[in-house]
Amino acid sequence: MMNYKTIIVLTGFSVILSGCLKPINVKNATTDFKPVKQPRLVIQRSDNGAIYQQGMRVGLFDDTTAKYIGDVLTVILIENTNASATSNTNSSKDNKVELPGPTLAGQQVTNKGVEILTNKFNGEREFSGQGTSAMNSSFNGNISVTVADVLPNRNLVVRGEKMMLLNQSDEYVRFVGIVRPQDIEQDNTIKSTRIANVHMAYGGQGALSAANKMGPLGRFFQSQAWPY
Repeated sequence: MMNYKTIIVLTGFSVILSGCLKPINVKNATTDFKPVKQPRLVIQRSDNGAIYQQGMRVGLFDDTTAKYIGDVLTVILIENTNASATSNTNSSKDNKVELPGPTLAGQQVTNKGVEILTNKFNGEREFSGQGTSAMNSSFNGNISVTVADVLPNRNLVVRGEKMMLLNQSDEYVRFVGIVRPQDIEQDNTIKSTRIANVHMAYGGQGALSAANKMGPLGRFFQSQAWPY
């Protein structure tokens, strides 16, 4: 009876704790994905007759690609992953031992003419194992991010998110990575395969997302806390 009581208590605690967890509110951006606050640029004009004053982010030979904190960069998401592994293991071993019967006073020990002390041992072992694993994933789309920091080597730390409030589900895409300015195209876009240290998340909440989630009691029976 104690085992059943323990199981009931653990199940009750699991349900209570899972009910206390707050769902992710994708409508409110976290601090990590909020737009970078930039100080207002105040240019002290000098009466030197020049059109372009010192401190202006305008250059005659500059392009329009992202390079400063707060600049916008469009990331083309092209993520395709294919992985497969197959393993086969086979082993076998046969043992055979024959022990002839000993002789006593030069004669074999027999019973009704049949030698009774002769021994034979046969042993066989065989093992066969096979495993197959395959995974295919694909993610395509576009997301515009902002430059959050410029590293000493001029690489850009970019981050951003896209919120989509749909009828039955609220979806979000979040992206963080490090960009080399040389990899940015002339139209201010870059492929996600050219970005380093990528952290990308896609999820949501709503009726459609809730239908694909396991309930708290089901998660308990699938967790390591379940002793059987």
